Amino acid sequence: METDPTRICQLLVGLPEVHVLGVEAPDDGTPLVVHVSCPDGWQQQCPRCAVRGWVKQRTVVRLTDLPAFGRPTVLAWHKIRRTCPNDACVQGSWTTHDDRIASARHGVTHRAGRWLTEQVGRYRRAVAVVAAELGCDWHTVNDTVLGYGQVLVDDPARIGPVTALGMDETLFARQGHYRTQRWATTFADVAGHRLIDITEGKDSDAVIGWLEQRPQTWLEAIEVGALDMASSYRSIYHRVLPQATLVVDPFHLIKHANLTLDRTRCAVQNQTLDTADTNTIRSTGPAGYSPAPTSDSTRTDSRNCRGCWPPATPTGTSPPPGPRRKPSAGSTPNPPRPPRTTCTPCPRIYASPTAMSTSAAWAEPCATGPARSWPGTPHGPPTDPPKRQNNLIKAVKRTGFGFRTFRNYRIRVLLQAGGVNWNLLPTMTPR
Repeated sequence: METDPTRICQLLVGLPEVHVLGVEAPDDGTPLVVHVSCPDGWQQQCPRCAVRGWVKQRTVVRLTDLPAFGRPTVLAWHKIRRTCPNDACVQGSWTTHDDRIASARHGVTHRAGRWLTEQVGRYRRAVAVVAAELGCDWHTVNDTVLGYGQVLVDDPARIGPVTALGMDETLFARQGHYRTQRWATTFADVAGHRLIDITEGKDSDAVIGWLEQRPQTWLEAIEVGALDMASSYRSIYHRVLPQATLVVDPFHLIKHANLTLDRTRCAVQNQTLDTADTNTIRSTGPAGYSPAPTSDSTRTDSRNCRGCWPPATPTGTSPPPGPRRKPSAGSTPNPPRPPRTTCTPCPRIYASPTAMSTSAAWAEPCATGPARSWPGTPHGPPTDPPKRQNNLIKAVKRTGFGFRTFRNYRIRVLLQAGGVNWNLLPTMTPR
């Protein structure tokens, strides 16, 4: 058991090789101040000529430290500035410094900086909340997170080999008087379910510039490319990664099919129904439509079909009215709704020029995806990791109430979803 008060203070401070000069505990609620200094004889020799320097000035540097006993704590570091007595030396003067206590470019101690970086980056706490807990300002915490986070993000082992690459765009910010949208492109490891990196912009120059920075062996190892139905990303894959098999994200494929179906229904309804019955399009098909008979293998399950149409009606008879159709004279006020049955999409959908051109352009990516075997997924490669990462990105943006600087945005996002190795944090020095 330790009985020396100085030794106990050193253990509490977490710096066993410094001298604890004293502790101030004001009663007005201000932070606790711990005064420390480097050992005697620390850095007395000139860094150039090795001549013992003279004491020129004594300064006190105040650093934010971890809270102690429920109170914010400030570490008052008493430094000595020395000058070289050798007239032929060009050094002039220097200040004693110990990198084990704090970095020369940040206003917090190393242990406080590592703690707040993990709180903001790993546990997605707001910068303002952590700053209030430490008793410092917002910029002190944010600059420290950027300094430590840059080292973690630039770790060469963080990205690693990738066999399936996914690209997707995400909204970075709305800036200016007209709220101009600024976009960014995310790169995800589809097989590893993690975010690789994020670059500013979604044009070809920005994306290709990021890919060209990767080693050639890394690019050649990519076998599958997941993307949404964007022609710009498809052209990038063809130019930079021609060996990759393109797979369309199911979300965008289903979205395009539903959008085309709605447009076709609206067009058919405008030709067959009155303008007063426009609300019936969501629940019933066009009047007089009879689905063509198909085999069971080509039918669509009604549970996966939006607004299945009623069965065919005999020729010359009117179809059953929808639930919101205005009742005619002599009819029942609330006619029964026809049962939902299996159906096939309207043939007019395939006659739409927009649908036909889009389907022809993306026929190969849509067909090769489900047929490709993937470890652990018998129905094909998982193409949803880019969308999952977008959810994490939106959570980070909500925590920070938006971002204006892309560097801050990129580091905060990668610390949360970039798969950084947090075990390296105690051994790293911030930039």
